[in-house]
Amino acid sequence: MNPLDQTVDKMTSSSNGKHLADTPVPEILITPTRGWASLKLNEIWEYRELLYFFVWRDIKVRYKQTVLGASWAVIQPFFTMIVFSLFFGKLAGIPSDGIPYPIFSYAALVPWTFFASGLAQSSNSLVSNANLIKKIYFPRLTIPIAKVLSGAVDFFLAFIVLLIMLVVTGITPTINVIWLPFLILLAFITSLGTGLWLTAMNVQFRDIRYTIPFLTQFWMFISPIAYPSSMLDEPWRTVYSLNPMAGVVEGFRWALLGTNTAPGKMIFISATVSVLLLISGAFYFRRLEKTFADVV
Repeated sequence: MNPLDQTVDKMTSSSNGKHLADTPVPEILITPTRGWASLKLNEIWEYRELLYFFVWRDIKVRYKQTVLGASWAVIQPFFTMIVFSLFFGKLAGIPSDGIPYPIFSYAALVPWTFFASGLAQSSNSLVSNANLIKKIYFPRLTIPIAKVLSGAVDFFLAFIVLLIMLVVTGITPTINVIWLPFLILLAFITSLGTGLWLTAMNVQFRDIRYTIPFLTQFWMFISPIAYPSSMLDEPWRTVYSLNPMAGVVEGFRWALLGTNTAPGKMIFISATVSVLLLISGAFYFRRLEKTFADVV
């Protein structure tokens, strides 16, 4: 290299060094959110492929190395129907709104099992995925959502059995069946909303998981599964509607079996409670989300 080129290189390097020294280094300060944080629902859409992976993983894990496989989705509500029909239908003589008691109870157990399974799975979802939460960032809401969505397969199988039972007994669903998607969505919202509350609390207080079986059992008996809500007079029937699953269960019977107890106001009250439960649960979940990786 000739002397002229060396001089140019020295001037250039000196100039670049001075320029870099004069350039301020950007500083990014990451701090945890305070108070009530935004839900950031757009992140769930951005991570939709991850949500799909979680759902598929939960479905495969549920029936991995099982002898009966997906048959468990039908066995649980079917045998519960037999027990209810024997003790409540035969021995106690509980009325069934003019519908054969086995059909009456099974039509209620199908959405209830979907709700109860989603509640049980989602309430312990963060603790069971502790290693994943500590290693990488992703919207934590996707975990309980996936747990509830994975129960849709069980619901579908149990619902097919219900349709077969309707064909065998000669019961034809009414035009009200068009409300079924809304009722399924209402069961999903109730399960997810309750699950968000419980799974966030379960991270902080591990004894929450021991209360879930009791809560589920208690909730089942205060829902119109083994008995019709028509046994209640006003204003107690309206108060009873504050149970969000009351509207779902009675709505299923009304849509499929054509019972005379049209849910009407009950559906409206139950849907309102379900939505409030979901919104409050989501905000409570997001408020505690910043502590999950440290506490879980």
